[in-house]
Parts: sequence; structure tokens; C-alpha cells
Amino acid sequence: LSPGAKMGCFTFIKVMMILFNLAIFLSGGTLLGVGIWVKVDGESFLKIFGTLSSSILQVVNVAYLLIVIGAILLVIGFLGCYGAQKESKCLLMMFFSVVLIIFIAEVAAAVVALVFTGLAEMLLTGLVTPLLKEKYGADEGFTQIWNATMTEVHCCGLNNYTDFNNSYFYETHHGFPPQCCDMQDWGITTSCHPHPCGCLVQGCFKQILEEIRTNAGVAGGVAAGIAALEIAAMAVSMYLYCQLDEK
Repeated sequence: LSPGAKMGCFTFIKVMMILFNLAIFLSGGTLLGVGIWVKVDGESFLKIFGTLSSSILQVVNVAYLLIVIGAILLVIGFLGCYGAQKESKCLLMMFFSVVLIIFIAEVAAAVVALVFTGLAEMLLTGLVTPLLKEKYGADEGFTQIWNATMTEVHCCGLNNYTDFNNSYFYETHHGFPPQCCDMQDWGITTSCHPHPCGCLVQGCFKQILEEIRTNAGVAGGVAAGIAALEIAAMAVSMYLYCQLDEK
């Protein structure tokens, strides 16, 4: 290519890099704002986004997750946008490195999720069950999220009602959450005990897995799209980095 064509190509890619990372920066700011909103007023978030959001909220603190993701996107967007605009090799290399680390982490997480599904389930149970015992009934926000989930999904605890054995709620109410029993038979509104006929709703974990499996195709497509964007972003940043060497 002639020097003019190379310069035109460089300028075009530079502008695309700036616009792309500006979009990432704005998306990060949006996610950060939503995360703060969920942290401050999680109940409104549940009312707007419904059952699926409550199913996710019960195993992941979405507020902190959105805040972390938003902050990471802000950093990536800033490095890519400002680095391309200022033609800074240092910032472009930092952008490349951050995106590469995130890409490797995503691939590693996907491999672990596929190969060590049982281990992932054990870890999830080990993390969530202690939280239920300690925070359900004691933390208002945490309790509201679980109450909404168990009522809408018709489930009890992560595994089953035994998740509440020796919990703060059990010790203070001398029973299990009302969602854990067949309330049409019991008619209790504050707490309940295991039904002698075994009329206890199942744990929420199975429902969560079903929702994940149902949406696995969509989630896989989204993940593949994100991975493609990350590879493209790394390629573009490295192209600009190399072109700056020639300049």
C-alpha cells in the first residue's frame, strides 16, 4: 500500500478503536450505576426484572458483580479510547494486556465449568449455604431477595429446607421459612416445620440449573460473541501499537 493508503487505514482503525472503546466506557458507567442501584434498592430491581433476576440474585451478589464489571469496563474503555486518541504505546499495551488477562480468565472459567461441574456445584453450595444460615432473617436485603425467589420459583433454600437448620432464622423463629412448607395445608405466615407427609418444596438450586440449561444456547452465543470482540480488540490494539513503531 502507498503511504497515503496506510495512513488512511491507520486513521480509520484508530477512529473505530476510539468509538468502540467509548461505547465500552459508557456501558461500564451504566453497569456501575445499575450495580449501585441494585445495592441500594434491590427490591425494585426484582420487581422490574422478575423471577430470573431473583434466581440469579440468590447465588450471586449482583450489586457487587455489576459494580466490579462496570469498573473493569470503565478501565478498559478508558485505556483503549484515550490510548488510541493520544497514540500512546504504553496505554495500548496496557489495554491489550488487560483484555488478554480477561480472555484467559473467561476461557479458564468455561473449562472449569464444563469439566468440573460437580466441583463447581460443591463450591457453590459451600459458599451459599453458610450465608443462608448467617444472613437470612438477619440481613433485610438478603432476606427480601430470598423471600422473593422462594415465593416466585416455589423453592426452599439452595438444596432444601435443611439449609436452614441451626440458622439465625430457625433459632429466632423456631421453624423454617413459610415458603418451605405447603402453606395451603399449614396456613402459617411466619415460620413452619417439616410437613409429616413430606410436602416440602424442593431446593432452588435445581431450578437455577434448569434455567441455565434452558438458556445455555443463548448464553453460549453471547459468550462466543464477547470472545470474538475481545480477540478483535486485541488485534486492533496490537495493529495500532505496531504502526506507531513505524511512525
